[in-house]
Amino acid sequence: MGTNETILYNGVKMPWIGLGVWTEAREDATEAIKFAIKNGYRSIDTASAYANEEQVGRAVKESEIKREDIFIATKVANTDQGYESTLKAFEKSLELLKMDYIDLYLIHWPIEGKSLETWKALETLYKEKKVRAIGVSNFQINHLEELMNQADIKPMVNQVEYHPNLTRPELREYCMKHGIQMEAWSPLMRGQLNEHEVLKEIALKYKKSVAQVILRWNIQGNVVTIPKSFNEKRIIENSLIFDFELTDKEMEVIFALNQDKHLPPPDLSKFRNNIKN
Repeated sequence: MGTNETILYNGVKMPWIGLGVWTEAREDATEAIKFAIKNGYRSIDTASAYANEEQVGRAVKESEIKREDIFIATKVANTDQGYESTLKAFEKSLELLKMDYIDLYLIHWPIEGKSLETWKALETLYKEKKVRAIGVSNFQINHLEELMNQADIKPMVNQVEYHPNLTRPELREYCMKHGIQMEAWSPLMRGQLNEHEVLKEIALKYKKSVAQVILRWNIQGNVVTIPKSFNEKRIIENSLIFDFELTDKEMEVIFALNQDKHLPPPDLSKFRNNIKN
């Protein structure tokens, strides 16, 4: 069935599944994170723009798991992009998280005229060993090529919207070719695929939920996945994906559901008024 971790090109181990904590309703994430950690999750994905880094830090501290055994990812907000402002934003994230280092630091969105400077700041943080891995989020092939043409260090991760209705074959192939780990946000398409007949049929075969089938499809396709849920039953259910394996044919069938369909972009202004997508 394989391991529950992937290895980034710099040797850092990253869990295949983590807990996403972006929430439109701005719920407190603390108890959900503590519950997830207690039930085996070892990866938490937050961002400056989510305004809940402090909650993540509190949950990790109150858990009985050592800091070094939990993989923490956060992201620099659009409004903080630029070299010096990114370094300041990073220090602010560390302060809120009450941590000495971050496992993965990402550029949240590509910003024309800013992302290259921002990347230079991430390289500095990586060289200073304040972060164990650096990467990007929502970058397309043209953004990655522009970045890598001028970077000393190529991204280790690219986190993008990815689900059976948006399979991004060219981007996925590009990332695999260049050793960049792709990671899925909104892998369950916010529940919109729960009644899909093809997925329900596969789920029935394995006595699993549609969500579990989609998450299994993610990791078998070499894509790290970070489903968001604050519901205890679903948090546990989403993690139980290492005891079955989809066939090659089933993988192909799910890939064939692609419609290049994007979800409406998240409204980060609800978290911090000056964020722009």
